[in-house]
Amino acid sequence: MATWKVAPALAAGCTAILKPSELASVTCLELAEICRQGGLPSGVLNVVTGSGSVAGAPMSSHRHVDKIAFTGSTATGIKVMTAAAQLIKPVSLELGGKSPIVVFEDADLDTAAEWTIFGCFFTNGQICSATSRLLVHESIAAEFLEKLVDWSKNIKISDPMEEGCRLGAIISEGQYERIMSFISTAKSEGATILNGGARPQHLKKGFFIEPTIITDVSTSMSIWREEIFGPVLCVKTFTTENEAIELANDTDYGLGAAVISKDLERCERFTKVRLSYVAISS
Repeated sequence: MATWKVAPALAAGCTAILKPSELASVTCLELAEICRQGGLPSGVLNVVTGSGSVAGAPMSSHRHVDKIAFTGSTATGIKVMTAAAQLIKPVSLELGGKSPIVVFEDADLDTAAEWTIFGCFFTNGQICSATSRLLVHESIAAEFLEKLVDWSKNIKISDPMEEGCRLGAIISEGQYERIMSFISTAKSEGATILNGGARPQHLKKGFFIEPTIITDVSTSMSIWREEIFGPVLCVKTFTTENEAIELANDTDYGLGAAVISKDLERCERFTKVRLSYVAISS
């Protein structure tokens, strides 16, 4: 995601300042070192590490920074835009997501299960475009959820340096506790933890969470409405296409979406008419 911002700036002949998250700075520092080794002149790409309030906030209001591109929470995005507005500085924001993946009754269930698992659990769900809300047609829901549980149980959770690891640890203790709090609240509100929801039994240390699938979710629950930023998939069923569209659009975080069906006309209709931000899988 850093290269999405850095590469166009450099290609346009600009210098760039890259401020990574204080929890995930190493890859950005490595990117700068690779650029240095590749011959990029000193001072063209600059990496500034530190907390957002100390290292990030001053860039938004600095009059010698001509453009801001930010990826992060909606709350921080509001602060970035407010600061930049004082100098009428252009801003690009990619903020929170609570994206839906819609699986119709004619979908290939094995393919759909693979995409659903990938969409929510890739990078431990710690990506804004994760499809963390599953809408599945009621006629295939039971069979499809069985496949999802089977897939989830076969995901290797371990130290990322181990061969075959597919799910590592949550980024920090604070985020680990936040995710577990969402899961606990969902249970107290009547949701069903179909799979996961706890620390893997074979891992006694580290902030690891099993791939979690939650059913019996209402649209008013925080687990359905808030961005979890972790390996948590919430599930609801639907009966009609219009119902699926309404459920998919019922979010304050409409960053991305996916629809899976063999009916390409339906996919086109679903994306063009109602969900302009949807990616198609068929």
